[in-house]
Amino acid sequence: MAESGGRRIGVAVDFSECSKKALSWAIDNVVRDGDHLILITIAHDMHYEEGEMQLWETVGSPLIPLSEFSDAAVMKKYAVKPDAETLDIVNTASRKKSITVVMKIYWGDPREKICAAAEQIPLSSLVMGNRGLGGLKRMIMGSVSNHVVNNVTCPVTVVKVHT
Repeated sequence: MAESGGRRIGVAVDFSECSKKALSWAIDNVVRDGDHLILITIAHDMHYEEGEMQLWETVGSPLIPLSEFSDAAVMKKYAVKPDAETLDIVNTASRKKSITVVMKIYWGDPREKICAAAEQIPLSSLVMGNRGLGGLKRMIMGSVSNHVVNNVTCPVTVVKVHT
């Protein structure tokens, strides 16, 4: 992808308000014509209906084009349900800008898998929300954004959502 001149801008999405704000921010402030916008989502459940799913658990799904991840029937296979607002944000962006929008799904710990995505794809830049976990939860689990910022080699922008 890099040879075509476009950057690979990753946005970590979990379809929460926070991730939609990060996605919109990335489109408004980072993504430009010629870029590849890659939505990275971490699914919780792994279904072994097909043999390829076992491979995907390690390397993530193939890159799924916007036309496919907008189709609920296709996404059912991955056990991921993008919400209407997220789909609207990326469909609008793809009409307004000359960009390629794809999704890649990983299964497992978001901290590890977002870092893996940044290296494997590889990303030019990553944008993610801070998710705003409460203090106790963050103490126990550790902040996903903090872990990613400290462990990936590409630049990371954390979009803060103030409640």
